[in-house]
Amino acid sequence: MTRTTRRSLLLALAMVTVAATLVGCTGKNENGKGDPPPSKTAGADSGQPESGNTNELPMKDGKYDPPVTITTVKRLAGAVEFKNGETADDNVHYRWAKEKLGIEIKNLWSVKDTNGAYATKLKLALSSNEKMPDVLFASGAEAQLLIDSGKFMEVGELFDKYASDTWKKAMNEDPTVWYEFTRDGKRYGIPNLDYDYNNDPVLWVRGDWMTKLNLEPPTNLEEYEKMLDAFTNDDPDGDGQNNTYGVSTGLKSSYGDSFGLGWVFGAYGSMPSFWLKQEDGSLAYGSVLPQIKEGLQKLKDWVQKGYIPLEASIWDASKAGSFMSAGSAGSFAGPYWSEAWPMGDLNKNNPDAELTTFTLPVGPDGTSMHYGRHPYNGGLFINKDMKNPEIFFTYANYMFDHVADPKAGGEFENGWAKGYDWDIVDGEVTYDLSKIPGGGVRVFFYGLLDQGPRIPSQNVQALVKIAESGKPETPYEKIWGGFVPPIELQSATDVWNSRQFSVKNAFTGGATATMESKWDYLKKLEMETYSKIIFGNEPVEAFDAFVEKWQAQGGEQITKEVNEWYKSVTQ
Repeated sequence: MTRTTRRSLLLALAMVTVAATLVGCTGKNENGKGDPPPSKTAGADSGQPESGNTNELPMKDGKYDPPVTITTVKRLAGAVEFKNGETADDNVHYRWAKEKLGIEIKNLWSVKDTNGAYATKLKLALSSNEKMPDVLFASGAEAQLLIDSGKFMEVGELFDKYASDTWKKAMNEDPTVWYEFTRDGKRYGIPNLDYDYNNDPVLWVRGDWMTKLNLEPPTNLEEYEKMLDAFTNDDPDGDGQNNTYGVSTGLKSSYGDSFGLGWVFGAYGSMPSFWLKQEDGSLAYGSVLPQIKEGLQKLKDWVQKGYIPLEASIWDASKAGSFMSAGSAGSFAGPYWSEAWPMGDLNKNNPDAELTTFTLPVGPDGTSMHYGRHPYNGGLFINKDMKNPEIFFTYANYMFDHVADPKAGGEFENGWAKGYDWDIVDGEVTYDLSKIPGGGVRVFFYGLLDQGPRIPSQNVQALVKIAESGKPETPYEKIWGGFVPPIELQSATDVWNSRQFSVKNAFTGGATATMESKWDYLKKLEMETYSKIIFGNEPVEAFDAFVEKWQAQGGEQITKEVNEWYKSVTQ
């Protein structure tokens, strides 16, 4: 895969996955058998029970005959491309679904998802009472709006009845993925599974600078601070000027995301912006816990010593990555794929630059916590008026049984579609999009499952296995091993080796009643306080006054509501 193609793909994935803080409710299969959907027929009116009707839709040789139609609305991620004159409405995957399964997928509308365009259009459709499709994807606030609308089914029983064993097993890797979509014990959205640890950060370091300055890999904050000092003061780029920094980071929107320095706070026992489970089983907001003060002091010290650019307070991940790739900083924290985005231009700008990765440094007593995300990126909702919801399960089951972990000799052994995301060039299978005749495209963006069927544990473990053995063996390993560079095998191994320190937000229930009116103000207060302490003249003691104000201005009530929600989904 070319650098440009890979960068555009990773940019889209980053925008899709990093911005959301997600999770969902436990739902176990009662029969445990993963029975295939029974055949059903059309003809029921919209007044049928939420679990669908019992009329039969005829199937022959594993496909509906005659074909059936399922409607949706389509979110096109930034990296989505089509070839051969295809579109979101007519493409290789939609044709495959009709030919193989007898399912014709029709989009009521589609939109390129830039600047939140999909969420905006979805909200407008709801507010204007437009016709909703049979099945659609939504995340965050929009997912909660779909539940509130009353237009979508309780899907828990449907999933228990119709989902295949493969899909259920993947879902059960983290049963908490259901929590976000659960109301009063009922599940209203099917979690759209994603890869686990996909956004956990590792430490990216200029290996050539380490060699020049004779530095050892940092294992704790004290050793890392020595590295920061050397990168800042010992002229690692050899230009004779004092123009480099120890670390590049973006803290404009959050102090706790996967591209920031939340792990520095985590080295002292708390994580900003995360609701964390306490020893007594309750949830507390990490940004106001007393352990935060030590992290604030450490970052304030690093700024004063010149290790962190002052501009980092207004940078986002893209700007921080660009600063690193410009050769202006020696380290950067980000997911295992960060060399592609947001640091994609490093070798273009500095041909001799070498990147290496390490697990994140731990705190003085060995404590470590870093950003993690539940392995899903939103939910799949089924319209109450859909006469035969089992049609969707026929499609999704096939995806999980045949595409998620393709079998040798199977139709998806090499990828989704020959000539699109893979091809045979000079007698060898290639996944390099630039080598595929006519240019390659990522077909996994086209389906009803956002970014395709994913088994949470699969991706990082496959990369680690390839790194250890030196050779991909399964079809899945060959596909992923075919387009990830060697540095990602190393960085994914670092992610895996520090997975015990991964922390996920324990609250994913949307906005509580008090959050609706108070949360924006409280988040602004939090960001301003942190920034004034770290980058300004406020003493660390200002944190105590912030906590008191946070509690009094709605934080105490929000904490109560968050814990009420948590009890409702866990008991």
